[in-house]
Amino acid sequence: MRWSERSAVRLEFVGRGLWALLLAVFLSGCGERLHKQQSYVFGTLVEITLYGEARDKARRVADQVLRDFDAMHQTLHPWQPGPLETLNGLLARAAPGQPARARITPELAAMLSDAARLSEQSEGLFNPAIGNLVRLWGFHSDTFTPRLPDPAAVKRLAQAQPSMSDLKLSGVKLECANPALRLDLGGYAKGYALDRAAATLKSQGVNNALINIGGNILALGSKGGSAWKVGIQQPRRAGALATLELRDGEAIGTSGDYQRFFELGGKRYCHLIDPRTGWPADRAQAVTVVAHGRHAGTLSDVASKPLFIAGPDGWPRMARKMGIDEALFIAADGGISVTPAMQGRLTWEKPAPAVKVVAD
Repeated sequence: MRWSERSAVRLEFVGRGLWALLLAVFLSGCGERLHKQQSYVFGTLVEITLYGEARDKARRVADQVLRDFDAMHQTLHPWQPGPLETLNGLLARAAPGQPARARITPELAAMLSDAARLSEQSEGLFNPAIGNLVRLWGFHSDTFTPRLPDPAAVKRLAQAQPSMSDLKLSGVKLECANPALRLDLGGYAKGYALDRAAATLKSQGVNNALINIGGNILALGSKGGSAWKVGIQQPRRAGALATLELRDGEAIGTSGDYQRFFELGGKRYCHLIDPRTGWPADRAQAVTVVAHGRHAGTLSDVASKPLFIAGPDGWPRMARKMGIDEALFIAADGGISVTPAMQGRLTWEKPAPAVKVVAD
């Protein structure tokens, strides 16, 4: 999911209502002990839900989380004026033998180092260095006109092979000798923000919450002893395909070809670009993963993308590479497959679809 969802092409999907979120949150029957606040950050709807807190405290803490989100949005936006756009301008001046050099903040250095590690783990299918390809396809803008880019330009950028390994980090000092590299952290930042928000909430003594950034969701604790229940979006129509219960510290993320796309000549072109070819991946409709651990939010955001790009034959191996046990893959033809661990957690909406369970 990129930073903006407000393109004219997206409006039809947004018009579906709350199901415009990748994952709808089911909160019925929770009563007056829930405090919810919403905002629009990272180009999508954000919702903070706290359970069991006094109203004043809940509002104060939720306000702080939303302010933090807004600050991250301003800092990490890949094409609007800000620190990351300034850095991208410097990187564009790189040349063999004359690398671009910059000093960055310790936080950004840590993020880039972590993103590089995850990119290597994904064999380069998760690649925040292909911002120029994102821009070439027109997915960098708040609004865009459906069009195909010049195939020769796509080929040149793909053959330049910009990758996170081109970034040489030494503390807060950065070097890059590949002028084709342009950073776009849209596939990382929302998950990172989930983890930051969880840390903020815990530091304020809030142990029961649900953080939802456009369908990338992280759960803390429970709602009155009951697990947080979320629904997985049908990729081709409004409504849930299935539901599952999120446990304390778990996060769930989805990548789909319905999030940001255009259609030409009866073919759908989505924002999830295969770094190997420079063209949008077209062998999946959606991938949903559940992640665990200290950085569950970040992993849930990142891991769904290489699984999506790997396609029907490659996603199980890529799930293992990314340390994901629970995954659901919907192929371009609508066929559904899941890992055994994911199958055990899903409650399918009726009529239940035919599902293939893929052995580990």
